[in-house]
Amino acid sequence: MRDEDFPVEEPFDEAGSDGGLLEEELRQAAAILDPVPAEVRQLAIDAYAFHDLDARIAELTFDSLVDAVAVRGARDVPRMLTFRAGALSVDVEVTGDGLMGQVLPPQPARIEVLGGPRSAVPVAADAMGRFSSDTPPTGPFALRLRAGGDVVVTEWLRA
Repeated sequence: MRDEDFPVEEPFDEAGSDGGLLEEELRQAAAILDPVPAEVRQLAIDAYAFHDLDARIAELTFDSLVDAVAVRGARDVPRMLTFRAGALSVDVEVTGDGLMGQVLPPQPARIEVLGGPRSAVPVAADAMGRFSSDTPPTGPFALRLRAGGDVVVTEWLRA
């Protein structure tokens, strides 16, 4: 057989109308046959709302569940967390009754407890950087701190 006996296929042209038409037909078929559930779409929208482009990420540097030595016989011990972003650190104690903590160096701050699709729970830190919340985090949570002109968001953790 000769090469002339085989048809030559043209490479796929992304800008071509045939490719765009095929893509649109596939989108319509997927929307009909396998639509995105409304709850998933809302979770995606809510997750994007928590996204701060200007925020620095505070790294978890201590977690008592991982880093602390267990005390024999101790029950209902609070979970101690420390986050650090540059010179700023946040110490947090998480219990079944809520959370309390301190921003270091001490300064007034606005802290939001982020928790999935729920709205953020705002908490104010006093001039010494101390704050508390009577609402215990459930499920995944993170903290967003606004101190001075800085915005810092902690890593997400499971309560």
